Formats: sequence, structure tokens, C-alpha cells
Amino acid sequence: MIKVKTSEEIELMRESALVVSKTLGMLAKEVKPGVTTLYLDKLAEDFIREQNAIPGFLGLYDFPNTLCMSPNSQVVHGIPNDKPLIEGDIISIDCGAIKNGFYGDHAYTFAVGEIAAETQKLLDVTKQSLYEGIRQLKVGNRVGDVGFAIQNYCEKYGYGVVRELVGHGLGTTMHEDPEMPNYGKRGRGKKFIEGMVVAIEPMINLGTQKIRQHNDGWTITTLDNKPSAHFEHDVAIVNGKPELLSTFKYIYDALGISSNEEDEFRNV
Repeated sequence: MIKVKTSEEIELMRESALVVSKTLGMLAKEVKPGVTTLYLDKLAEDFIREQNAIPGFLGLYDFPNTLCMSPNSQVVHGIPNDKPLIEGDIISIDCGAIKNGFYGDHAYTFAVGEIAAETQKLLDVTKQSLYEGIRQLKVGNRVGDVGFAIQNYCEKYGYGVVRELVGHGLGTTMHEDPEMPNYGKRGRGKKFIEGMVVAIEPMINLGTQKIRQHNDGWTITTLDNKPSAHFEHDVAIVNGKPELLSTFKYIYDALGISSNEEDEFRNV
């Protein structure tokens, strides 16, 4: 059942989402060769607590850390460890936080130093596909419209769209209805209504769409060991249209990037 949020609850969820956005922005300057994902995980936990919030992933379904850290061919749910990042890596950092009783859930795939041109293109296309999907999150449309937009955009580049892992509704629990696949058919699935809040998160592979889960019960990698990218925003339907609750602004400020990609999804 879809849990519609009031305008007051959406504002509380914006605060939760911004805790995560600021955490990712803080980490942006720290992602570099020689740094371990365990080090980044500890920074994130401390930072979230300093904002009077609680790490949303730590202990959720018995996950052992604050961040899901998924480098290179890992798609999602990678467990932080003491292996240093190296030049040319990419790493998806997925972060959750609880504030005001609501979850924020937000992800970005970072380049570690200079990366291969084909990998950078994968990141660019995956991030753009996120906005292609968000654009379809409006009253009267359906879940399949978002999935189709993401799938259609990414498959034009020959990329694999992961099927087994999906976005989701968001609220006082991390995963609410509806599930938000990154593939689908237009006009199919649950209809969008005012006050919905969802996490849209394309997980796109350079090669095959097929994945496998490791023995740790968490880590997911591409079957062909080619790179995978992952970007995620929290989005509400406000006045019939999609409105971002999360932002990449803090990441871009940290990295000196100028972007207007989020402007159309802001209530200004």
C-alpha cells in the first residue's frame, strides 16, 4: 500500500534527505587513491550523528556498516573494507540516514582520480537516466513510465539495465510501496498520486545486465566483471510534479562542478 505524505511530512523528509546529501558532499573531497572504504564509512557515521541523525543502513537487515560502498564491478551493497582505492576506480556510495523519524536514501558514483573514457561515459549516461526517470514521476503516470524512460535511455548506449534490484517508496521505513524498477512498459504498474515519495536509483552495467550475489550475503557484482554505475535521488510528487528532496549540490560544490541539472525539479 502506498503511504501518501502530507506537505509537513515531505518537509521533514527533505531534512532527512539533506543529511545524506551533505554526507555525500563531505565524502566527495575524501574519495581519492589510497583511502580505504572503512575510513570513509567511519567519517560518514560520525558526520551523520553530528547532524542529530542516525545512520539509516547500520544494522538495517543486519547490514554491518553506515555506507554501502561498491567499487568497479560491484553494483550495490558492497561492505566497506580496508582495501585502498586506486587511481582509475569508480565507487558507488549509497548512504541512508534517519531524522525526524523519516529515512533519507541517496547515492552517487564517484571517480577515483582519472578514469577510463568508457567508464566516464557510463557514469554520465546513468546519471542522466536518473533525471529521465524522475521527469516521468508525475500525477497520472505509472511506475512503468519511469522504468521505461530509464531503460530506453540506457539501452540506446548498449548498457545492461539490472532487473533484480529496484528503487522503492520511502518514509518511516526504508522500503515502502511501490517498487520502482529501472525497466518497464509505459502505462503499466501502479499509478502515481500526489504526496508520494520514492527513491529512484538506476543501476546500470557497462556490459551484461546479469548479476551475482557473493557469499557474504550482500555484495552484488556484474556477471562479466565490467563496471557498474549507480545514482539515486529522493523525489516527492508536489503539485502533481516531481520535486527533489535530495541534491548533488554539495558534491558538486566540493568538486568544483557547475551544474543546472536539478533546476527543473526544484520548487523555487
